[in-house]
Amino acid sequence: MRPVGTTQDVVAAMSTWLRGTDEEALIVETSGSTGRPKRVRLSRHAVRASIAGTERRLGGAGRWLLALPATYVAGLQVIARSLAAGAEPVLLEEHASLAEAVATHRPEFVSLVPTQLHRLLDDPAQGEALRSFTTVLLGGGPIDPALRARAEAQGVRVVATYGSAETAGGCVYDGVALDGVALAVEVDGRLRIAGPTLFDGYDGDPALSAEVLVDGWFRTADAARIDEDGRLHVLGRLDDMVISGGVNVPAPRVAQRLREHPDVTDAEVLGVPDQEWGQRLVAFVVGTADLASLRDWVAQVHPRSWAPRQIVGLDALPLLDNGKPDRVTLRSLA
Repeated sequence: MRPVGTTQDVVAAMSTWLRGTDEEALIVETSGSTGRPKRVRLSRHAVRASIAGTERRLGGAGRWLLALPATYVAGLQVIARSLAAGAEPVLLEEHASLAEAVATHRPEFVSLVPTQLHRLLDDPAQGEALRSFTTVLLGGGPIDPALRARAEAQGVRVVATYGSAETAGGCVYDGVALDGVALAVEVDGRLRIAGPTLFDGYDGDPALSAEVLVDGWFRTADAARIDEDGRLHVLGRLDDMVISGGVNVPAPRVAQRLREHPDVTDAEVLGVPDQEWGQRLVAFVVGTADLASLRDWVAQVHPRSWAPRQIVGLDALPLLDNGKPDRVTLRSLA
């Protein structure tokens, strides 16, 4: 089954599919944030295992508010979890605001991306509504510690999630894998994941499926480490490591530092081809800070070689439908 149509159509289709007993797979497209989207095949077993693991980790089932696109894995899991709890999800698109949806239906859980949480916290009424949720799942990309601290200071219970369409959505909550999910890090820092929530392969692409599914493990595109307490720390995508002038620069850590600048509202950092440097570190910044001040700001806590060599000023970062930065568009602006 491939979810199509209106959000209500997707909810109805998911309800039917979850009750089915045949071997029909759920086809979920990835976001395509770095290029061509992939079509991920998820079995009912994988989706149900994810639902059960999430319920155990969050302390029970409940009604969810759908604030994400219904056809991506995070939105589909919000629908599936709500249906498994015996209730249709509350659709944010049918209400004037999150606050109105919460006041009308009293959902217990919501899943957001960092950009959504940041904007909601700027509005006192929306922030008040966020406090009513048992849990706000936050995923879909790197989470700025300052954003999480700001939410928790306002009484919002945030749980950070890590996962992808290939793992049926979030499979690691606050650094701890769901029951039955195994994590390992390869010599080069690549994260591997195994367990009941894994996908069956990419629809129509057996070669890529064989490349990433090896001996029961999914070889992700992310670099990570696992600390002495067994908690996962995702360092960013392997291709987020920019080699500039022979120096390895972790772009997500530079972007995180830029977001801490008082004159920066938002930032993303990418590498683009450069004849002199091999790759030129480019910062895409929403704010008023100039290149010199931002280079100095980065160099206060990181090697100066990590400082961006170009800044592209924007009114807002271009986003995909699922709230992730549109890297293809960003690179074209550089």
